[in-house]
Amino acid sequence: MYKYDHIDNQIVNERVNQYQDQLNRFLKKDLTEEEFRPLRLQNGLYIQRHAPMLRVAIPYGLLSSSQLRTLADIADQYDRGYGHFSTRQNIQFNWPKLEDTPHILRKLAESEMHAIQTSGNCIRNITTDPYAGVTPDEIIDTRYVAEIIRQWSTFHPEFALLPRKFKISISGSKQDRALIKTHDIGLELIQDNAQIFANIYVGGGLGRTPIIGQLIKEKLPIEDLLTYCESIIRVYNLYGRRDNMYKARIKILVKSLGVEEFRKQVEEDWEYGANSPNKIDQSEINRIKKFFTEPDYKALSAIDFKNTYKSELHFLKWIDRNTRPHKIQGYRSVTISLKGKKQQAPGDILSEQMRDVADLADKYSFSEIRSTHEQNLVLADVEESHLFEIYNQLIKTNLAEANIGLITDMICCPGGDFCSLANAKSIPIAKSIEQLFDDYDYLYELGSMTLNISGCMNACGHHHVGNIGILGVDKDGSEWYQVTLGGQQGVDASLGKVIGPSFSAEEIPNVIDLVLKTYIEVRLDEELFIDCFNRIGIEPFKERVYQH
Repeated sequence: MYKYDHIDNQIVNERVNQYQDQLNRFLKKDLTEEEFRPLRLQNGLYIQRHAPMLRVAIPYGLLSSSQLRTLADIADQYDRGYGHFSTRQNIQFNWPKLEDTPHILRKLAESEMHAIQTSGNCIRNITTDPYAGVTPDEIIDTRYVAEIIRQWSTFHPEFALLPRKFKISISGSKQDRALIKTHDIGLELIQDNAQIFANIYVGGGLGRTPIIGQLIKEKLPIEDLLTYCESIIRVYNLYGRRDNMYKARIKILVKSLGVEEFRKQVEEDWEYGANSPNKIDQSEINRIKKFFTEPDYKALSAIDFKNTYKSELHFLKWIDRNTRPHKIQGYRSVTISLKGKKQQAPGDILSEQMRDVADLADKYSFSEIRSTHEQNLVLADVEESHLFEIYNQLIKTNLAEANIGLITDMICCPGGDFCSLANAKSIPIAKSIEQLFDDYDYLYELGSMTLNISGCMNACGHHHVGNIGILGVDKDGSEWYQVTLGGQQGVDASLGKVIGPSFSAEEIPNVIDLVLKTYIEVRLDEELFIDCFNRIGIEPFKERVYQH
């Protein structure tokens, strides 16, 4: 992973000093709340319903074991003993005291971390495939490209005050695990005759106006990636709406102009950047690539788990759901679920669990951890012979839930329990749905499907692209929930369709139960939920739910 040099250290520490002075002036009332607001946002600090919330950047979801221990120490010393992993692969602390935030930022800086550009109208954390560098279906390892973009976008002087927040995601595999079509810019890296190119999607996003991104540039040489992205963002910065925050995202500009006109303006701007110093040359690629060399893999034989562990049925279920193939024989990647009845909320992790995961990473996975947009953690490089030991260690720490890709592996925003923007609570809805699944055989029979929950139209829970989506809405001052079906992420990304009028919180578990029963009754053989929905449409589900 990327390591700070003396310039990185100086910049991050000077930013902490700057913020400390800004906070001191605010506490002395030399700065008004209005004056302080943009300053705190530049450092990842929100004022939520009950307390400040600090969002810490985890660039493209990559953490060292020592950094995870630092986050655990912050949770214990300055919060309530836990952290919340978000769909941006970042971590959030929900209960820090305002006066403690400079101390947290200082502690982060000591561990080569920060909260810069995790909020505000700027280019946010660059996200990518959590299995980059290890997945067998990989075409290009996206990590070094993500790091190049991170360095380019951090403190970019021209894009420090965009019309709204701006998100970039990168995929380099046959399967899109980075949701590139729901980002402001989505990059699909491809290879042709040893040359690297990017297909560029623009104008995707969820929120109040969900839109699937459109292909704006095909097969762009990698050396032109930054300059072309600059032209996209420059056109957006010039013409994006600033008079209405609900219409300020790039997706609205692309939709209003049409993708062809938007492409025309980008290409015209790009002509003037032909001699830009931001071209990516081979020396820059080599400089960054050296931080992402392969670990010292062993020559191993693959293990026949079904025969070797035929009496360990729960372990075999965990292998099936929570581990995935690795590009190197004898290794697998382990996804640690932060979901289920033993977790206080989807994506939450206790400080002692962070330390346990850090210990596992040190012992079994080259001291590295990754976070996913599904709010889980990954040990990317585990020898197959160590999986049984890891599984038993995870049982002891309540992190062995074998549900990755199943309906209980829910994406869920903090909702009305914390967020001041939320219309309704999300966490209690997730917990009430979990109660439907005491029978794990039924859970496994349902097979792979996604259920995503958002507490408001900002869609931090990605409800639009869940096979089942739940959105909290305000109805005459009460909390109600709108249900969508048929959303999907990945290469064939699609937006869910609203099933009908909204439901009360008490009704939601029964609604989900009826949707699932309908699916079981009408599916063909082992047909997945999304395939079944695409085949029969929404009407059978709608009739069952509203006639009950």
